[in-house]
Amino acid sequence: MSTPATSTPDKVWAAVSGLSEVRMTHLAKATEHLEPPFAVVDLDAFDLNAADLARRTSGNATIRLASKSVRSRDLIRRAAERPRYHGILAFTLPEALWLAEDHDDVVIGYPTTDREALRRLAADDRAAERVTLMIDSVGHLDFVDDAVGPQRPDLRVCIDLDASLELFGGRIHLGPYRSPVHTPRQAAELARAITERAGFRLVGVMSYEGQIAGLGDNPLGSPIQGVLRRAMQRLSASELAERRAAAIAAVENVAPLEFVNGGGTGSIEQTAAEHVITEIGAGSGLYGPGLFDHYRRFRPRPAAFFVLPVVRRPTAKIATLLGGGWVASGPVGTDRLPTLSWPQGLKLTPLEGAGEVQTPVLGEAAHGLRLGDHVWLRHAKAGELCERVNTLHLVSGSAVVGQARTYRGEGHAFL
Repeated sequence: MSTPATSTPDKVWAAVSGLSEVRMTHLAKATEHLEPPFAVVDLDAFDLNAADLARRTSGNATIRLASKSVRSRDLIRRAAERPRYHGILAFTLPEALWLAEDHDDVVIGYPTTDREALRRLAADDRAAERVTLMIDSVGHLDFVDDAVGPQRPDLRVCIDLDASLELFGGRIHLGPYRSPVHTPRQAAELARAITERAGFRLVGVMSYEGQIAGLGDNPLGSPIQGVLRRAMQRLSASELAERRAAAIAAVENVAPLEFVNGGGTGSIEQTAAEHVITEIGAGSGLYGPGLFDHYRRFRPRPAAFFVLPVVRRPTAKIATLLGGGWVASGPVGTDRLPTLSWPQGLKLTPLEGAGEVQTPVLGEAAHGLRLGDHVWLRHAKAGELCERVNTLHLVSGSAVVGQARTYRGEGHAFL
């Protein structure tokens, strides 16, 4: 993979949308010889976004790169080699074992029940020193012991502390349903269970405030909802900062910690300001997907795109693209649909949206589209783009400078 050191100046990017006619023209010209559908990563934007993520951290906090948001080994390596980046936050144990061939600090963000992968981990002293398992209950310790037995190196483990906001005695839950460990007392009890169990070594605590980091505070077309979200996020951040500090103090009374992980791309400044935080798990901001168009606090540059061809002209005002239903995971809504990026001024039809076999587009720009023309779109979420393609075409300046294989292109399906 080519890795040019130069970056396009910031002035190329439009202040509001993150896109500019000049930049999109360069990308389109560089890739006009490629047959769609194909995916593109603008390396200049990717590098600028990586620098911005680092700039948004404060104090001694570093960034642990969330691999599920990148899903390309080459681009993971490109970002991880930058200053203020330290370690990988993986999704599955097989993925972690694969990435640990190149990286010496890989934390798995979710518990595993993969018995075969656990046996591989326990049989490999080098991997056992590089990979950290995530747990949120004694049941996870029991599962590991049952899968691999007692004759093994000590396995590194991290406690997942629930970061959701609970109101009215838990009757209202705002945030992802992750860990049952919510209070400082529960965290300390699990820490004691780990330290008293042979074959495990407690090294960290993680907590992800998805109701802040993963929820845009400026939803399109709903200013009232935006006001309510921002109020909820302020309340949640205040509650969590106090509870997280107490939980870390309680755990460190049991055992010293190597790291305390929190937050995500959408909450870097806020989370890094907490004195107990040593690192932020982030990665989506490298690609700048469509969901990040709805945040007020920051705006990454769009860096990852997919391109579809025009194959029909059903009317003089409509152009139809081949395929296009690359819809993001999560609750059903229009914010999970791809964003039409280039030519500017296109919009989806309300009845078809982004379709499995075809995507009609409207707008003044659609009038001039011809059969075979390329239309550029962005996925709503970052890494999920890589589920659809084997290769990411890398553009710097006005030229394609290389390719990077996705996990799918490597022949792996970790996510």
